[in-house]
Amino acid sequence: MLFESSRIRLRKMTHEDTELYHAWRNDMDVMQSTNPSLDVYSLEETKDFVDQVILGAHSAKSYIMVDKTNETPIGVVSLILIDYKNRNAECIIDIGEKEYWGKGYGSEGLKLLLDYAFYEMNLHRVSLKVFSFNDRAIHLYKKIGFEQEGMIRECLFRKGKWYDIIQMGILQDEYFNQ
Repeated sequence: MLFESSRIRLRKMTHEDTELYHAWRNDMDVMQSTNPSLDVYSLEETKDFVDQVILGAHSAKSYIMVDKTNETPIGVVSLILIDYKNRNAECIIDIGEKEYWGKGYGSEGLKLLLDYAFYEMNLHRVSLKVFSFNDRAIHLYKKIGFEQEGMIRECLFRKGKWYDIIQMGILQDEYFNQ
């Protein structure tokens, strides 16, 4: 099936996921390596974000990753800034449940999202941004076939140090031919 792997399935994000997403969005361990503007959000702010950005944008598709063995939601994968004319999008992945970190669930979720992006949506290019200190994510993205395309130097300040944001991308034919 298109939205399933051996261990997870993707389901469309809904309003019922707002409180869970709110918990992930306010967990500094989760957001430390994915959100450039660390902050604490009220439930109302998260509801507005989910309504307007995640569910209300024509240029975004977001899916909750669910562990098939126990139906536990473990994270979210999204295509954002979808440019239908030029067949481009940016992808985002967050594993919100920490006990699922480092066990390959992110790789499975991202591959399902890329299968959808390239096989079903017929996108030409998918990009992402990753913080330079996030070695585990960089390794994962390279393993899947993403290539570094650029770098925004020292634009992220974490724990008293400056870090780069690395721009990576993968083309449809590169994904198909790996």
